[in-house]
Amino acid sequence: MENGEVFTPLSEITGQTSQAPVEPPKQKAQSPPATKTDPDKAKKIGQVHFKAAHGIVVAFFTFILILHVLGIYLFTSGFLLTRLVLDHKSECAIPPIASANKYTAGDAEKGCWHPKTFKKAVVIIVDALRYDFTVPFEEQFETTDLSSAAKDPAGAPPVAPHHFHNAIPILYETARKQPNNAFLLPFIADPPTTTLQRLKGLTTGTLPTFIDAGSNFAGTAIDEDNLVAQLKNASKRIVHLGDDTWHALFPNYFEPNLTHAYDSFNVWDLHTVDNGVTEHIFPLLKAENASKWDVVFGHYLGVDHAGHRYGPDHPAMTAKLNQMDETFRRMIQEVDDDTLLVVMGDHGMDAKGDHGGESDDEIQAALWMYSKKGLFGRSDPAYVTPPANAKVRPVAQIDLVPTLSLLLGMPIPFNNLGKPIEEAFVGAKGTGFENLATVNRLAAAQIHRYQHEYAKARGLDESTRATSLALWATANDAWNSLGKAKGNSAQMKNTYEAFAAYQRDTLSICRALWARFDIPRMLSGVTILASSLVVLALYARSLHGDRSEVTPVFFTRGAIGLSFGGLFGFGVSFILPGESKEHVIILSSAIYGIIGVATTFWSLRYRLMSPIPNSIWGWTSLIFTLALSAGFAANSFTIWEDEILLHFLTTFGVLAVISSFRQKRIADRTLGIYHSILFTVLLRVASFSRLCREEQMPYCVSTYYASALSTTSAPWQLIIPAVAALLIPTFIKSYYEGTKSYQHNATLWIGIVLRFGLMLSAAYWALDAADDGDWYPGWSNVLQITKRLIAQIVLAISLAFGYSLYNWSKPLLNIIINESTDSTGAPKEAITILGYANVHGSRYALLLTIWYLAVAVLQKPMGAGSIGILVWQLFSLCEIIDTNNLRHSSIGPVVLGLLGSFHFFKTGHQATLASIQWESAFIPLAKIRYPWTPVVVVLNTFGAQILCAVAVPALVLWKVKPQKKGLLGMLAKAVATHLLFYATINLATTMWAGHLRRHLMLYRIFSPRFMLGAAVLVVVDVVAVFVGLWGARMSILSVAEVFGFGGE
Repeated sequence: MENGEVFTPLSEITGQTSQAPVEPPKQKAQSPPATKTDPDKAKKIGQVHFKAAHGIVVAFFTFILILHVLGIYLFTSGFLLTRLVLDHKSECAIPPIASANKYTAGDAEKGCWHPKTFKKAVVIIVDALRYDFTVPFEEQFETTDLSSAAKDPAGAPPVAPHHFHNAIPILYETARKQPNNAFLLPFIADPPTTTLQRLKGLTTGTLPTFIDAGSNFAGTAIDEDNLVAQLKNASKRIVHLGDDTWHALFPNYFEPNLTHAYDSFNVWDLHTVDNGVTEHIFPLLKAENASKWDVVFGHYLGVDHAGHRYGPDHPAMTAKLNQMDETFRRMIQEVDDDTLLVVMGDHGMDAKGDHGGESDDEIQAALWMYSKKGLFGRSDPAYVTPPANAKVRPVAQIDLVPTLSLLLGMPIPFNNLGKPIEEAFVGAKGTGFENLATVNRLAAAQIHRYQHEYAKARGLDESTRATSLALWATANDAWNSLGKAKGNSAQMKNTYEAFAAYQRDTLSICRALWARFDIPRMLSGVTILASSLVVLALYARSLHGDRSEVTPVFFTRGAIGLSFGGLFGFGVSFILPGESKEHVIILSSAIYGIIGVATTFWSLRYRLMSPIPNSIWGWTSLIFTLALSAGFAANSFTIWEDEILLHFLTTFGVLAVISSFRQKRIADRTLGIYHSILFTVLLRVASFSRLCREEQMPYCVSTYYASALSTTSAPWQLIIPAVAALLIPTFIKSYYEGTKSYQHNATLWIGIVLRFGLMLSAAYWALDAADDGDWYPGWSNVLQITKRLIAQIVLAISLAFGYSLYNWSKPLLNIIINESTDSTGAPKEAITILGYANVHGSRYALLLTIWYLAVAVLQKPMGAGSIGILVWQLFSLCEIIDTNNLRHSSIGPVVLGLLGSFHFFKTGHQATLASIQWESAFIPLAKIRYPWTPVVVVLNTFGAQILCAVAVPALVLWKVKPQKKGLLGMLAKAVATHLLFYATINLATTMWAGHLRRHLMLYRIFSPRFMLGAAVLVVVDVVAVFVGLWGARMSILSVAEVFGFGGE
């Protein structure tokens, strides 16, 4: 308990008094003899009181967690908007505009709105087929040494071909040598570029929105009009082969006897899906099976999985692209004249094989169409050769929908925003502008019909689309004035371009429209987050006394307010029919919950201190937190966050050295200086692990993987987990031995089990390297099964055996009885209790090492090294806090927040969607299994923050006396301060994302950082309360079994 702190009786808060009732005088009787207090009974009473107080503290922090979730949800629902999906469907018999050239619409066999060109189609999606994979490599001046190139661009040597170059030449060759049979174009995706969202765009012709990125693992059926539904409505027989995501989007659409779906998320498996597609697709192309299908969708995943597993610049990518090349050569031979063959990528990939949509490489896919009829053409002879790069003559992915629809004689889906691809309709001579004008008129008319219905459903003013309506009128006037103009005339070409201009303008309007934000919801979310932050700040830093004494009233009033507010909001929602019921209920519930807590603070106003710091360490904590929060308003600050965190933590290390010099006791001075210097040196060692984001180039060099173009570890990096297994348990042991606490279960867990588990983790990555490098051909399956089994054993050791050991462990003490004599020579016993000085800290710190093992096995080799350094630093930080007497200061919990954020970057992560290591889900699992797959990804991604949250109670418990009073209140204060740090960061990133919602870098920088801040806050809330506080509960109860509660 802090010096000068006062306990606040509940009666002072609730207004109740506890005076004893006055009884009438009784006849004087003899007083019974005094009895001694039964120690066991006192211990049981103390245990009951502690458990009740602890439960209330946990409940209060759960209340804070609920406020955080509600605030984040409200802001997110206003910030990451979904567009309104119209239920309208295009119909074969009802074209959006009168047909041209007296063509009779409504016959699906001839073509609904336009004469169809093909009877059948084979549509192949090669997941992550980037455009530059498909064109020949040309000598480019892209140096591998980016830093030297920045200094001397002229002297930069040319880059050699990468493994992904020249590996799939068939697409380029046919487009160049047979321009009437094939064309190859850059195919630009709209972010986010997760596969599920791309499939929606490729079949509906509309744009994704921010919120769609989160649904990549939980696809739901597409309700809006789409190409697959139109084919099904026309009684076409549709076959699907490959990625099972299609079945989530289009349930019961495919021929059951011919369709074969495969698990899509096992990125370790490069061949099962691809081999399955190839095995089943070629029998369908045989003449005897032609009557069994009309459209085949084949979705290959090997290229995408090779990118995720190895990166694009790896021999495995060459092999996979070569396999695709051979497959397409064979398909060209097998398809008949009436079948259209389409090959496309749904997105690209960055230099590490990831794809979220943040960079050009991630959105630049390839599109290739082939027909033996020779119907394709180019409007300019210079266009015969496919573009050299994706910046030249690109087409949008939404353009595929109207193109395929019209080529196959289907109606264009109602919500489509794309336009027909020129090369597919201009004719073999390249002069078919009449056909181009006709199909673009149909597509533009459908867009006009959609735009009208959308504006009506949303209640939008006509002024929002005045420009596009003028372009529509201009294009129609041009069409009506054609008269007898020839199909290849300039007038016909101008008409085609007029309809194309209308489509482009409408598309830009829709992009702006769907980027609109629900400001009231966003402000509601920010209000809740800001109010909950004030509650945390007052509870953590302004409240006198033992917080566990007053927390019951905080929780009671907050819970009542939360419940009453929900009921009140439910009633009010009927009075406000124009408002979202969900929004009203959530906002009302949160506000009344906060008001309930505020009334408690008002009752305790004379017990509140000024929140302004009164020490150098308090000011340091405040400056670190506010400076970091303010910096997120700048994109350069956000981009270089990892470097800024390094400087902040180094500053703390230097200040700790200076503070340690001022300690009076030589032991404290020496120990403090040593651990402060060690803490700072370890920061520099950890900083060698780095994964650069695109915006940091060329001033950053990635070291996390073997190279900047790889997602595999270098051979030398495999040594790191083994070194960590040998050294880290030894270092942890040294901290225990410093207080004579290396006793009993500590010797078993730290000396044997932890080291064994870490060695198994090192063995896992050795086997993984053997599998990746194909060191033992033919043994790949055995290696995969073995390494997964090892990972499962390590997790079982940590979370099953480790927790069992922790739960039943006694205090780490050793009692030594020595026989000696007193001054008179009489024999006596001298009792020495080893481990007494750190009985709480040593017992609790076992939990930290348990979670260390669970997190370490899920990190790649460099990440395992970073996590090992982090654990080393956590023990040193405990010593720094103790020797400098900073147990009550805010600096410890704040530095833990900085340290967790710093090591988040050192474990190969960035504040980008593309840096999420999805493949970590398959370290212990062979396929997606809920809820374990998300849990594994969370442990991999937020492992550093999780360990730091678990370490918060260790700062309080390290080297405190067994019967220390007010421990629970000190724990509540420390946990609240740690959560306050992350709540401040989350509020700042949320506000900046909202304020900068029109910024050019919103999607690439500010929005991902806001999402990271929100996710980290929720994860840390859960871990600090349900792991940290509950772990402290078990530890304190264990110690109290021996020493009692000391007035707790």
